[in-house]
Amino acid sequence: MSDCDPIIFSPRSGQPMPAQSARSGFEVPALTTTFNRQELTAILDLYGRKVAAGAWRDYAIDLMREKAVFSVFRKASEFPLYRIEKDDRLARKQGAYSVVAAGGLIMKRGHDLRRVLAVLEDRFEVVSR
Repeated sequence: MSDCDPIIFSPRSGQPMPAQSARSGFEVPALTTTFNRQELTAILDLYGRKVAAGAWRDYAIDLMREKAVFSVFRKASEFPLYRIEKDDRLARKQGAYSVVAAGGLIMKRGHDLRRVLAVLEDRFEVVSR
């Protein structure tokens, strides 16, 4: 076996074989839900403003088969303050995007990511005497 030969792993007993490319023999990765460039730009713009304000310090991105999750942390060792989720299965029904608080409460859900992210923006109210 040379250094350039692909390594083919056999599945555990009772599991189906993974899909392989006809030409190379390499395993084709399973389809995952991801954030596109515009979505990630909108999320990172909000994240940058919150980091500059000192409210957020760390983030994590989880890309799974059914949904993509952008988690926001106050400290790296804590549980996430908010999760910004994209679930393509809900795109036609309630909207693919949602903001979930730390306790699991869905704060906002919708079809437009910028409108969903608006729930996390700081709101300044005019107080009159």
